Amino acid sequence: MIDHILSILIFFPAVAAVFGFIIQKDSIRTYGVAVATIEFALSLWLWFAFDTNASGMQFMEHAALVPAFGINYILGVDGISLFIIILAAFFTMIGIASLTDTKNVKNMIVTLLFLQMTMVGVFAALDAIVFYVFWELSLVPMLYIIGAWGGPLRIYASIKFFLYTFTGSLVMLVGILFMAYFYFQATGVWSFAILDWYRLILPETFQLWLFVAFFIGFAIKVPMFPFHTWLPYAHGQAPTIGSVMLAAILLKMGTYAFIRFSLPLFPDASVFFMFPIAILAIIMVIYTAMVAYAQKDIKQVIAYSSISHMGIIIIGTFALNVEGISGSVFLMLGHGVVAGGLFLLVGVIYDRRHTKMMDQFGGLAHIMPRYATIFGIMMMASVGLPLTINFVGEFLSLLGFYQQSHILTLLAGIGIIVGAIYMLAAYKKMFFGEVTIEENRNLPDVNKRELIALIPLVIIAIWLGVYPKPVLEPISNSVESIVQLMHDKAQTEEAKSRIPNLAGKIVITKASQEEAH
Repeated sequence: MIDHILSILIFFPAVAAVFGFIIQKDSIRTYGVAVATIEFALSLWLWFAFDTNASGMQFMEHAALVPAFGINYILGVDGISLFIIILAAFFTMIGIASLTDTKNVKNMIVTLLFLQMTMVGVFAALDAIVFYVFWELSLVPMLYIIGAWGGPLRIYASIKFFLYTFTGSLVMLVGILFMAYFYFQATGVWSFAILDWYRLILPETFQLWLFVAFFIGFAIKVPMFPFHTWLPYAHGQAPTIGSVMLAAILLKMGTYAFIRFSLPLFPDASVFFMFPIAILAIIMVIYTAMVAYAQKDIKQVIAYSSISHMGIIIIGTFALNVEGISGSVFLMLGHGVVAGGLFLLVGVIYDRRHTKMMDQFGGLAHIMPRYATIFGIMMMASVGLPLTINFVGEFLSLLGFYQQSHILTLLAGIGIIVGAIYMLAAYKKMFFGEVTIEENRNLPDVNKRELIALIPLVIIAIWLGVYPKPVLEPISNSVESIVQLMHDKAQTEEAKSRIPNLAGKIVITKASQEEAH
């Protein structure tokens, strides 16, 4: 069973979703939680069986789909994708468990299970066409979640989300087809296998154009400035669970794809575009932080905060060294836990008051002390307080880019300071002071169902902030092999000087272990 664990993780939720249509409405929530819990347990088994000292791909599966054109069903995980798959399983379980009595709850749970299939598929796929299929399929459940259960502008928000991401994906598809063609020109056979593509060394001119094609698809998904405008609408109109899945997992597809595709395939182009992309990322960090400060809707504050933190992830990714890329992957996990938790917390107060405007609250710490405590911890994790999960990722991301540019790193650090200002200001408006609105005086504190969803997030946010080694070490092992591959393929002198050479460092790979045996 462990040999096909990735296929099970991908298709088990989809099969369960199909059977979900015949489950009685009274039992669908229990059924959904049970399926998601089994999926999460399987993802933990994957972690338990994973060789954390190996840097290469593990649990690989291969089956021919269209062999004449080199399209194959290839799956595999390394330290970079492993924990994002676990995070996807975890948040699907938490999301279904925290669902309130919404309309058509059966359809929502079935949709979430289909969404889980696409998310795991993206992070496990090692064939570009299989990756692209899962990448595009992920749009459909999220389009439905926003359009069917969203706010007054849900149709506009869902269509804008779909058009932006779908358009970018089409440009990426052109890049995928060109990569397969170049591989055919070099070897005489067609292949869409990403690991095969890693062996290609393309001329710098081709790298630049292909980098741009992939960049457009990935940057819109992140979303990077100036492609970010779809995200505040999507978050603002989506139901709580939609915002949670979007922030925790779906945005990570773009940053993950940069590491899986752009950096190892186009090392010279990555160095060429490093500073322009870093400048765009710093604009993301500072501009969206200032916009967040101006918001009156707490959900919009967190939405713009999410974009700001994604900017730090981009900066770490394009540091092009082990510290920066490892920090960016770790921050993907941290951002998922913290942003997902904050959106869940907004959902808690929205269920009680049906408003997200901060001026409708005030003094909540007196009325809902448990809620205020959990919100405070997650807020501190969001601003990168030491000994919380985001601090580790932000520190490593900035440390990595500091080796490339001191000034740009300083500017990114200023953006983080602005983030602390707007989060503290929002917390002050909602939780401190006197209770001035009569409707707030009898608000119930968080109940057991809500605590079951929120307490694990608090534990993870602190545990991985205090002791990140169990997660950070496997990530770094895999990142080292990516960085060494980039250095070996780099052709320009600038690229070789910007990308560190780790040849003197022992990098343990699965292949080397098998050869040793």
